[in-house]
Amino acid sequence: MLKMDLLNNDNLKKKTSGFNILSNDSTDGHGGYGAGTLNLDNVSPVFVDPEEGEAFVDMGALHARSAIEKRIKFLPDKEKVPNGKLYWLVWVTIQHKDSKPYYAGVAGCEMTVDTEIRRGYKSLPEHVNKMDKSLKGKILVDEMDQKSKAILAKFLKEHNEQMWENSDKELRDALASS
Repeated sequence: MLKMDLLNNDNLKKKTSGFNILSNDSTDGHGGYGAGTLNLDNVSPVFVDPEEGEAFVDMGALHARSAIEKRIKFLPDKEKVPNGKLYWLVWVTIQHKDSKPYYAGVAGCEMTVDTEIRRGYKSLPEHVNKMDKSLKGKILVDEMDQKSKAILAKFLKEHNEQMWENSDKELRDALASS
């Protein structure tokens, strides 16, 4: 069950930085109905826009209904969207260790959008696989350009400095500027 009320939706035009917060296991370990389902309560989709130099959360991306994705037909062939604007959809998973929240999994997926022709490129299998890897605590940002990594690092630090500091060194190193 998604908890959308944790995202600040006061002003949809203003890009917010709300993250989902961990919740209890909905199955309470009983193994019956709902066991084996994917719990998305602790993952948030963060868009990085290197052209604008900003990052923002859009919870609609959990169901491919973010503001960027609306009214866009996505194609699996990047060459069919030659003038597409680059975005990185980064799946950020928050977990707890030693009773402290931290950024556990971070996995970036490329997406391009050409609003003029209402076409875009994204690999749906890649997006699903990267979300899964993020949920499993993997850091996968190697494909991202340095500028986008720096924007993401700044965003995560500013969102919650303590969560950034609690995160593994692997994350901070992966997003460090070269």
